[in-house]
Amino acid sequence: MKYKRILLKLSGEALMGDQQYGINGQRLREYADEIKEVADAGVEIAIVIGGGNIFRGLKGASEGMDRTQADHMGMLATVINGLALQSALEEIGVKTRLQSAIEMDKVAEPFIRRRAIRHLEKGRVVIFGGGTGNPYFTTDTAATLRAIEIDAEVILKGTRVDGIYSADPEKDKSAVKYDTLSFREVYEKGLNVMDMTAFTLSKENKLPILVFDMNTPGNLKKVVSGESVGTLVEN
Repeated sequence: MKYKRILLKLSGEALMGDQQYGINGQRLREYADEIKEVADAGVEIAIVIGGGNIFRGLKGASEGMDRTQADHMGMLATVINGLALQSALEEIGVKTRLQSAIEMDKVAEPFIRRRAIRHLEKGRVVIFGGGTGNPYFTTDTAATLRAIEIDAEVILKGTRVDGIYSADPEKDKSAVKYDTLSFREVYEKGLNVMDMTAFTLSKENKLPILVFDMNTPGNLKKVVSGESVGTLVEN
C-alpha cells in the first residue's frame, strides 16, 4: 500500500444515494465494504463525514436562523452520520471508535488526539464527528485539522466525480480532468477543491489531497494502493 495512515473525507450528501434526504442503507453498506477492504489490508483509517444530507448550517443561516445555532445543528448531523457508518462497519466485523468534538459521552468518545492515534495503531477505524466543535468552520476544515493532528499521510476526498476538472463536468462537457495539480495551480486556476481555510491549512502543512470517485467499487483500494485514480494535489 502506498499509504499507511489516511483520512477519508465523505460528504453527507453522498450517503443519500438516490434519495433526496437522509441515509440510504444500500449506499452505507457499499461504503462500509470499501472501507473494510482497505482496513483488512492493514491501512489505518480515520473518517470525517459531513452532515448535508440532514442539515446544513449555511442553509439554516440563509433562512434566518442564528448562524452559530445553525452550525451546531449541522455538527450534530455529522454525529448522526458517524453513528450510522459505525453501525454499518461493525455489522461486517470492523472495529471502530466514534469521537466527537462536542462532548456527548453516551454516544461517542470525546476527541482526544493521543487516544485517536492509539486506536488507529490498534487497527480500529476512527470516525470523527462534530466538526471542529466550533461554528463557522466546515467539515472540510475539520477533516484537514484532524488529518494534521493524527499525522495522516493524505486526505482522500471521496466524491461522486472522478477527480478535479477545469469546470463542472456535469454542466460543461468540454471540462478537462487533471491528474495532478500543485497547490499553486489550484489557486491560480480558481478550482474548487475544498473551502479556502481547509485548502490553505493543507498547503501550509504539506498535506496532499486526493479527490476521487468514491461511488465506483474498488476505487478506494486502488487509491490507497497508489494506482492512478482521481486527482492528486500536492506541493
